[in-house]
Amino acid sequence: MSWGQPRSLRARQLLAASLGLLAFLALAGYALDRAFLDTAENNLRERLHGYALAYAAKGDFDRSGEFVEPYEPIDPRFDQPGSGLYAELVLPNGHWDSPSAQGPLLPAASMLRPSERRFEGPLPITEINGSVGEAYRYGIGLTWAAGGDPRAEFPYTIYILENTTSLRGQVAVFREALWRYLGGAGVILLLLQALIMQWSLRPLKRVIEELKRVQRGLASRMSERHPRELEPLTESINAFIESERENLDRQRNTLADLAHSLKTPLAVLRARLDDNAPDAELREDVDLQLRRMNDLVSYQLARAASGGHALFAAPVAIEPHAEQIVRGLEKVYASKGVLCEFEVAPGVQFHGEPGDLQELLGNLLENAFKWARSRVLLTVMPGETAPNRRPGLLLAVDDDGPGIPPDKVALILQRGVRGDERVHGHGIGLAIVQDLVRGYRGTLDVVQSEELGGARFEVKLPPGL
Repeated sequence: MSWGQPRSLRARQLLAASLGLLAFLALAGYALDRAFLDTAENNLRERLHGYALAYAAKGDFDRSGEFVEPYEPIDPRFDQPGSGLYAELVLPNGHWDSPSAQGPLLPAASMLRPSERRFEGPLPITEINGSVGEAYRYGIGLTWAAGGDPRAEFPYTIYILENTTSLRGQVAVFREALWRYLGGAGVILLLLQALIMQWSLRPLKRVIEELKRVQRGLASRMSERHPRELEPLTESINAFIESERENLDRQRNTLADLAHSLKTPLAVLRARLDDNAPDAELREDVDLQLRRMNDLVSYQLARAASGGHALFAAPVAIEPHAEQIVRGLEKVYASKGVLCEFEVAPGVQFHGEPGDLQELLGNLLENAFKWARSRVLLTVMPGETAPNRRPGLLLAVDDDGPGIPPDKVALILQRGVRGDERVHGHGIGLAIVQDLVRGYRGTLDVVQSEELGGARFEVKLPPGL
């Protein structure tokens, strides 16, 4: 694999899991090693402490103050020179060493205060064979009172030393077993992680297989049975597929509608030519039919341009576009003196193409200005909300005009009607609005305005992806 090629999700997760597992095993091994070493040193300390107390209990002093070692050895190693276990006594006027301490060079010992205890190590020593070694040393300060006479009391200190050979052997055995077991556990966990990863990535593999089926034309859309984490992805893909399919159908329908719409004007012109109509009438008919064809082409192009929209368009502020449109309409309808009021919620936005927003607002506001007597009201509010989706939109335009009879509403908003079949008076503007709203999967309702008394065109766009 080249350095420029990104790693797969499987490789990334396996690498991250492996590094995390190795770090955990290393930290766990270090912690267990330190815990075992601390425990071993504590056990050694307790053992040396027991030896020191045994010497204090079983040892004795003669009248001259010389130490008399116990009759029975506390441990046979104390009688073996260089055995690794040594005993020392520090006296006010002398020093006593166990037979095992004869030969090795041990660290200098000092007198401790009565009841003082000290555990040290590892300290450097020279073994009986001349090699350099290390030893742990435990000392305890005591007081000897001959016959209970306070005047005969004197302090002394018992030191017990043991080289690190035994402790190092225990630690080496423990570490070998520890890393062997941790290594085996790490291998097992890595294999288990690989299996778990393969199982957890199976939904992604299923998504890839479904995408390939869609690309080959074997399926029309992604299935809906996916984990929650993948639902936004599959829903977005399905929405994109549906949007592209709708755009393609819309383009085909627009071309078909345009071709069908142009048949009648062309047929009229052909008939007039065949009838050898007078030049004046022919000129008038040609002008009329050309204007009709121009209107048809303009309408179909406008519908094709406004019908599609970007699925993941950036949000667009609504109020600036509305103000620009209203300023232009106030100039066109200056003779009527129509006043347009805004009720726009702060921060509300349109998630789509700016051109779609201009077509939507422009046609609704122009229709309201056309039929209003003196007042128009634009209302923009947040619509419905859904978890993990952008909010919906409520956009309404009211006027104080004559309104629309209820029996004409269904005719105005009927779907699938070509431009030349629309009701006169509402033109292609409302048809474009209806197509736009349908493209955004919203609804367009026409009701009576409760506030102004005329017509109310209410657009509701659902929450988006």
